Amino acid sequence: MGFALLQVLRMKIKIMTLNIHKGFSLFNQRSILQELKNEIRTHQVDVLCLQEVLGEHRVHAKRPQFEMIADQIWKHYAYGKNAVYSNGHHGNAILSQFPFLEFENFDISNHRFERRGVLHGVISAPEWKGRRVHVMTAHLDLLSSGRKKQTERLLGLIRSRVKPSEPLILAGDFNDWPEELSELLFSEAGLVEAHFMRFGDHARTYPSAFPVLKLDRIYVRDLEIESVLRLSGPPWDSLSDHLGLVSELKL
Repeated sequence: MGFALLQVLRMKIKIMTLNIHKGFSLFNQRSILQELKNEIRTHQVDVLCLQEVLGEHRVHAKRPQFEMIADQIWKHYAYGKNAVYSNGHHGNAILSQFPFLEFENFDISNHRFERRGVLHGVISAPEWKGRRVHVMTAHLDLLSSGRKKQTERLLGLIRSRVKPSEPLILAGDFNDWPEELSELLFSEAGLVEAHFMRFGDHARTYPSAFPVLKLDRIYVRDLEIESVLRLSGPPWDSLSDHLGLVSELKL
């Protein structure tokens, strides 16, 4: 591989977002974490944003699921614990080929019955010549009123923690079936949704076997969208209740 081509490749970030449904198949019939791990790895992504990840569970996760998936591939990872219950807890995770400069989890829950969070990490690489890339992964409420409140909190986090000159990726499960949030995220934070920009529509990602609702998104700012792929069809239609998205971005 020539040096010039290698430098170009190092200026790209391939990202996947996926709600892993706590490692269970569509109808909770069986644990599919090992299968899911194998399929994720075939896409050779640099950054992986996961939602509904078991950080601990007495029965289903003796080892944190994000550690099992990361195993020797993504050397850097961060986890944000959101929902805590008697058997364990779950939340969001970011797995990265690039080292974290910092990361922090933010509670954006509206009430104690539906715990939600935003995990924010800052990554960098020597080839980026000091540039920092912010990565956020979120899982928003089921109700429209709750999502709007959480989006306002999310915008506040972006304003306070991400400089306008720094690239930003915001990925996750937004539960935004009425498609109300993209216009607000664009007007208030300059974020554009990758699938919408490439194809003129948000991707249908839920439920995975017969996707109708457009819940999962990859929003970006100050990054060029080179490609977007919805992970549909076998085996993805049975590995979770959501379909994932993969996008290749250029600094």
